[in-house]
Amino acid sequence: MSSPEHAPMRPAGPASPAAVTAVMSPTTRSPVLSIDRGKGVSPLWMASHSHPEHILLCSATATATFAVGTPSRDWLVPPGYGLWVPGWTEHSVSALRMGEGSVIAFDPERCPITWARPTGVSIGPLMRELIAHLCRTEAQDPSRPHAEGLTFDLLTPLPDHAIHVSMPTDPRVRVIAERLLADPADPRELSAWADHVHAGVRTLSRLFLSETGLSFTRWRTQVRIRAAIQLLSNGTPVDATARAVGYRKTSAFINSFRRATGQTPGTYLRPTSPRESSPVT
Repeated sequence: MSSPEHAPMRPAGPASPAAVTAVMSPTTRSPVLSIDRGKGVSPLWMASHSHPEHILLCSATATATFAVGTPSRDWLVPPGYGLWVPGWTEHSVSALRMGEGSVIAFDPERCPITWARPTGVSIGPLMRELIAHLCRTEAQDPSRPHAEGLTFDLLTPLPDHAIHVSMPTDPRVRVIAERLLADPADPRELSAWADHVHAGVRTLSRLFLSETGLSFTRWRTQVRIRAAIQLLSNGTPVDATARAVGYRKTSAFINSFRRATGQTPGTYLRPTSPRESSPVT
């Protein structure tokens, strides 16, 4: 992000990001202050910080985590989703999987969105095109007011369960969590993971419950349902989605999905209207 008040993005290893930054003129009345849009190729992290601007982190192909307020509250931002962070909210950022993404900064005095806490949103194809358009056009371009208005119209809050996955901090369970985020279909049970991380099954079970509030099985189900929502919103059929996130039987997937969201997977299938890009109805 371009604001001097933002903590610098620090590479965890050599990086060659191809980024484009659009900075709006301070004389414009646009609520958009800047847009950082690009693609990174190696893990990055941003130290804990805050700033007056609202920001929207959008992921096209990357997977990032936001620790908001305290290190124990992590928000997962998978591909196809975004996270709205109000101004002055303490947060840090780390990328679990590099890829294309955007960070948009908004003037809090001119922004029509007044959400008081971090809020997940869906970033569909139309939203991605709008962000690309805003990034390549000047603030004085006559198309900008309409594009900005449509962007705000499409920012619809998602229920926490659609994006929020509590991340453990203990390294023994953190490595398991990150592997499952990268591959939700991984079939290994906790006994197999115990061999992998050289820890006891009881220890891992206790750590998952104390650090996420969920048993290992329930936490893995949340991760799988979160991954399924993204596949469904991209138009992947229910049967194929079930297999992609680790369910051998579609009926078992549908039952788990309904228990987690209160809806059937079909409710989250991508709508036909381009304006209805959110998977939540």
